[in-house]
Amino acid sequence: MNIRSANNHEELMSAYLRQLKWLRDMLKRRTRSHELADDALQETWLRLTKIQDKTCEVRDHRAFILRVANNIAIDLLRKEQRHYKACLSDEEILKAVADSTPSPEIFTIDRDQLRQLVLALLQLPEKPRTALLLARCDCLTHYEIAQRLGVSESMVARYLAQALRHCRDHFRGIS
Repeated sequence: MNIRSANNHEELMSAYLRQLKWLRDMLKRRTRSHELADDALQETWLRLTKIQDKTCEVRDHRAFILRVANNIAIDLLRKEQRHYKACLSDEEILKAVADSTPSPEIFTIDRDQLRQLVLALLQLPEKPRTALLLARCDCLTHYEIAQRLGVSESMVARYLAQALRHCRDHFRGIS
């Protein structure tokens, strides 16, 4: 390093130290974070110290320092945004680890409702009960149910209406 570049480097570092408060405030506004601003200041200092090995001459020290600090702040902001995108929110974590097993209370309620449904179905005549089970459990069409039961499609519709009314009335009576 020659004398001229040594003087230039000293002037650059001196300008950095003179502008430190202004630069910190500018970086805080830019990043909206004290931590990121301090990180950018530290990285700026490190980059400026490495410039002494290069043979470039800086004419406007303040503008050069500002450019370096701004570029570093932009890099830090981008890095932080990538980090936040990759991180899961607290809600997402809770959903991921949440136990989907029903609580004992819900299990008991569901079991009781299933028992009541079985009782209601057992009270139905055979054809309406079979029509309902074929429609709801086996997902058969009215035509397919009619073929299995040996009745018309309109009769299947009546059986289903009868079975659904009976189940509705049964559950209304127990609540």
